[in-house]
Amino acid sequence: MATFYNQATLSYNGNTTTSNITTGELIEALSALHTPILDTYSKDDEITFVLSIVNSSATPYNGLNVSFDLGNYQFGRATGLVPLTYIPDSLKYYINGTLQPAPAVTAGPPLNVSSVSVPANGNTIIIYKTLVNEFAPLEPGATITNTAIISGGGLAENITAPAVITAENSAILGISKSISPAVVSDNGQVTYTFVIQNTGNTAAAVSDNVVVTDTFTPALSNLTVTLNDAPLTINTDYTYDETTGLFESVAGAITVPAATFSQDAVTGEWNVTPGISILTITGII
Repeated sequence: MATFYNQATLSYNGNTTTSNITTGELIEALSALHTPILDTYSKDDEITFVLSIVNSSATPYNGLNVSFDLGNYQFGRATGLVPLTYIPDSLKYYINGTLQPAPAVTAGPPLNVSSVSVPANGNTIIIYKTLVNEFAPLEPGATITNTAIISGGGLAENITAPAVITAENSAILGISKSISPAVVSDNGQVTYTFVIQNTGNTAAAVSDNVVVTDTFTPALSNLTVTLNDAPLTINTDYTYDETTGLFESVAGAITVPAATFSQDAVTGEWNVTPGISILTITGII
């Protein structure tokens, strides 16, 4: 919305006088709303955005240009980093709910869409997909602001429509298993090592009820179980059936620290150092 002013001048017989000043408000006929389908993100997530443009006037808008900065932010003195990558051929273009032929798209960054039209008293919707890349901050509270800018087509002023997504605060766990020694004789001792990694920005706490289950074949006897070198107690921290070989940790007995994040001072790439807990189970075959 813009304010404008007008004043008249009256001249007569070499005299001049002025009228009062009138004030008006110019309301832009176009409005835009830019929203993500999901408002949280993790590394390598696919995020879909929707830009809705509404025309409340009786005159169509043609030849509009729409630019998406894909979350561009400053890093260092002058370098801009872009944490979202446009997924090629994912953009869809609707006018009054009807899918249209794909407009001219430049992947960028920024992502540019040209020759966009919005009918009189109608709406246009642009839907597109992005991938969270290595420049996305992942620590708790981090955000990405993906701003759409609509210009051209007779607009008095550019229209800006930001869409904000927030780093998901959660544990993201994975597990790997190894055996030592790989070759063992009857009545020999063997150790299974489970490495539990957390690439999320939140620790897996007691309340997350982490459980590790495994059935050892052949079954083990005389178990010794440790978590990060601290001994665990049977029936308190885990259960084990020597007949079936079924091992199961008690919910919450295993916790895993959060990952840590650091940004490369030169490239701006975010690096993830997983939080790790190591469960070891030793027994006799």
